[in-house]
Amino acid sequence: MTNQPVMDGQTVPPANAPATPLLAINSMTKQFGGLTAVDDVTLDIKRGQIFSIIGPNGAGKTTVFNLITGIYKPTRGQILLNGRSLGGKTPDVVLRAGIARTFQNIRLFNNMTVFENVLVGLHTKLHGDLISVIFRPPYYRSAEKRARERAMELLSFFGPSMVALKDEYASNLSYAYRRRVEVARAMASSPQMLLLDEPTAGMNDSETAEAIGYIQQLRAQYGVTIMLIEHKLQVTMGISDQIAVLDYGKKIAEGVPAEIQRNEQVIEAYLGRKAPVE
Repeated sequence: MTNQPVMDGQTVPPANAPATPLLAINSMTKQFGGLTAVDDVTLDIKRGQIFSIIGPNGAGKTTVFNLITGIYKPTRGQILLNGRSLGGKTPDVVLRAGIARTFQNIRLFNNMTVFENVLVGLHTKLHGDLISVIFRPPYYRSAEKRARERAMELLSFFGPSMVALKDEYASNLSYAYRRRVEVARAMASSPQMLLLDEPTAGMNDSETAEAIGYIQQLRAQYGVTIMLIEHKLQVTMGISDQIAVLDYGKKIAEGVPAEIQRNEQVIEAYLGRKAPVE
């Protein structure tokens, strides 16, 4: 086994690679009529980081994800992935560029099996026309075989219990397992960056601990850069390399977890009071 993970034949850059941003967000603003949901936000997410966005309800966190992934078009500002603009690109273009995501409200195909849901995430890797689908030439069968192997690899990442559920309908899964299927489907496209919107919402302490473990392992095993929104501060403080805090659409703080915990503006935003004097 090599020390560097490999995805689709490409080696992930080592930890000591130049610290240039994988994703650079410059003065990003989104207005809905007279409402400014995201206000002049600038962020640099370095390759290999776990970067969290936190803030009170309505702070603009999910809007930032929607702007990055092409669901919304920025009113102003830049979104650059590897130096190339994503601003205004459609979600399918963003996905092919290397950014995949999960949603705050789980979006699975309930009438499909676990395995089929993950296969859906591989649509960017499968190329064929109607003739290929009907006559199934060797190149198409080979691509289909690789897709099925990739889907099983991703299910295996989550352990034997997930593999055992591969033929179960998604609607029959527990909440925590549905979250895992959504993450596996997002990872099927071999993204450079994975955006997780509240990955532990609705989970108990045990399920939350398991989610923290697989998020960390995704980075270690696949070299994916992770950006997450999370309301559980014990999660973000324990897992993040860098944290940005939004309030009313503005970035009010950014730093490592210890800095964020001491920041008076952050404490006011969450608790409505000043930090205690030490």
